[in-house]
Amino acid sequence: MAGCSTSAALGVLLLFCCSTWAAATDYTVGDSTGWTSGFDYSKWTTGKTFVTGDTLTFNYIAGSHTVDQVSATDYSSCSASNALSTDSNGQTTVTLSKAGTYYFICGVTGHCSNGMKVAVPVTASSTSSPSPPSSSTITPPSAGTTPSTTTPSTNKSSPRTVSLPYVVTLTGLMLLKLLLL
Repeated sequence: MAGCSTSAALGVLLLFCCSTWAAATDYTVGDSTGWTSGFDYSKWTTGKTFVTGDTLTFNYIAGSHTVDQVSATDYSSCSASNALSTDSNGQTTVTLSKAGTYYFICGVTGHCSNGMKVAVPVTASSTSSPSPPSSSTITPPSAGTTPSTTTPSTNKSSPRTVSLPYVVTLTGLMLLKLLLL
């Protein structure tokens, strides 16, 4: 009887570890410093690998800063006049849904030139799962191109894909069942 409960515990542990391993990463921009003036965000991105499905969370004082997603050109010139999206509610979360470089600046005058800008290179994940449907998805701009906004299709005739976390979970459950037999 003790061997059965040990096997079950090991199976549950294996299931938990595998499903955690396959999950996307949520990055807090600037870590504990947050989204603020005078911080070097290029150093913050160094050593990090951003993949599709990951999220960025910007924490800041509501109304004191903005999170503006901009093109590469607007990023270089610190211009938020053609922002792809903007938010100033104090906590902004962005899902990195496509490969490419995402550019963010603070649109408050002088903040971008004082370091409130971050370029986030995103690579395609071989294990990324489809992102949940939303009203619109922003396509990250490439250098020198005009950004576009697309609305995801809900074509029900397309084949279904199963994301890795579900496959890992099902595999873990099957292993657990075998261990309990």
